[in-house]
Amino acid sequence: MIRIQQVKLPIEHTEEDLYIKAAEALRVEIDNIKKLSVFRKSVDAKIKNEILFIYTLDVETDREIKISKRNTNISYVEPFDYDLDASGETTLNNRPVVVGSGPSGLFCALLLAEKGYNPIILERGKKMKDRVKDVEKFWKDGNLNLNSNIQFGEGGAGTFSDGKLDTLMKDSSKRGKKVLDELIEAGSPFEITYLNKPHIGTDILRNVFVDIRDKIISLGGTFRFEECVTDISIKDNKIYRVITESDIIETDVLVLAIGSSARDTYEMLSDKLTMEAKPFAIGVRVEHPQNMINEAQYGKMADHPKLGPADYKFVHKCRNGRNVYTYCMCPGGVVTASASEPGGVVTSGMGFYDRNLENANAALVVSVNPEDFGGLEDPLAGIEFQRKWERLAYMEGGGNYRAPIQLFKDFAEKKISQSFGEIYPTYRPGCNFANLWDCLPEYVCESLVEGITAFGKLLTGYDRPDTLLTGVETRTSSPVRIVRDEEMQSNIRGVYPCGEGSGYAGGIMSAAIDGLKVAEQIIKTYKPLKEMK
Repeated sequence: MIRIQQVKLPIEHTEEDLYIKAAEALRVEIDNIKKLSVFRKSVDAKIKNEILFIYTLDVETDREIKISKRNTNISYVEPFDYDLDASGETTLNNRPVVVGSGPSGLFCALLLAEKGYNPIILERGKKMKDRVKDVEKFWKDGNLNLNSNIQFGEGGAGTFSDGKLDTLMKDSSKRGKKVLDELIEAGSPFEITYLNKPHIGTDILRNVFVDIRDKIISLGGTFRFEECVTDISIKDNKIYRVITESDIIETDVLVLAIGSSARDTYEMLSDKLTMEAKPFAIGVRVEHPQNMINEAQYGKMADHPKLGPADYKFVHKCRNGRNVYTYCMCPGGVVTASASEPGGVVTSGMGFYDRNLENANAALVVSVNPEDFGGLEDPLAGIEFQRKWERLAYMEGGGNYRAPIQLFKDFAEKKISQSFGEIYPTYRPGCNFANLWDCLPEYVCESLVEGITAFGKLLTGYDRPDTLLTGVETRTSSPVRIVRDEEMQSNIRGVYPCGEGSGYAGGIMSAAIDGLKVAEQIIKTYKPLKEMK
């Protein structure tokens, strides 16, 4: 198969134009092309009113093609399917246990189930249907279910997100292709395989995760919802038992695919597993009109139906040495109430597949390091650091999980806003005007003011006076890393830290890929249970 990169076409092109471009690049007739597929598609908006699509194409021909080494845009690629043999020799006495049903736990369990290991998946939260009801109730009246919310439940925190699948990880192992193939089989749109910035949307993602759960069950896995792990038992430096609120489970293998908000689990494990504090970021959610973002990015072509809602991604190095950056940008989405503990306000962002709502939002956050919160002495200090600002945000918001909110002009002047401009908040169960300087560190607020001003030079209107800032965003990534070795195990043999909550991923794709990596290591070490029957 031949791969052709940097194929540029105007927005109003046809499928035939792709064949014409491919034939020109290979210096063959169109009839010589047996098969053509899109490997990657992105938007080139450098010239606002002459926006192009850029393609990478995979082509099969009925004749041999000579490729010049000087042409770096054309190369031969070999088809690659993700597969591996269960080569482990160690006997398993009990079924492996996976704690957590977010992307890392699901994909770890899926691969184990496919290879005959019959995993047990423990999830402290509820099944998808009941979880969605609990979240909606919380957004409506502030009634928080501590084990069934945006952070806890089937699918993990990513269920209530924009469903972005981009990752900065290199994928020479093709684990990413495995993840995408499984997501498509479970009902995701095929376009996620080739779009440069793919997303699924919370509405589709909810059904996708349920379908993956059903597949795991059909392959011999078992799910146990509303079952929180309260302790683990260790003998001779090896795991041998997992204790939940209602049961004791014997196991030789424990995968800790916990979420980054599983604070009680971190505390329970802190005297058993080696942990370390890690950097993360805190800040606010920023909201703008989506049509403003479209116009700033696409110019006169902002309303073109083939472009869809525009996004952005910015980073700025502040004078104080910290980075301020945008994260988890949700075109046409909403700001969500994402608390998992009583008396704390946490914000995040969510979007549907169509991304057709009025506002765009993103996390606007500032880097914090272990030395900022005592993490060099206490691995769990970052958790208390998060709690401090979440509880202050709860107080400043007026209680009942209402969020503190401020217009950018007033934030820069440290004044409480009195009224909204043209932008209205999407956060539920509601907001109250407050001074965000009272619920964030001063160095974070200073960095946010500088960053928003700098981003206004990159995107027209970003620093408009009525830009909405909703506090606080604290759960950008885990503040803790559970240390693991080259065999993916912790200091306790048989315990495999995995995914975002353990400090090894950041988003749906990287978490799912990490889940596959851990499963691979288990498969290399242990015999399948089916082999031993």
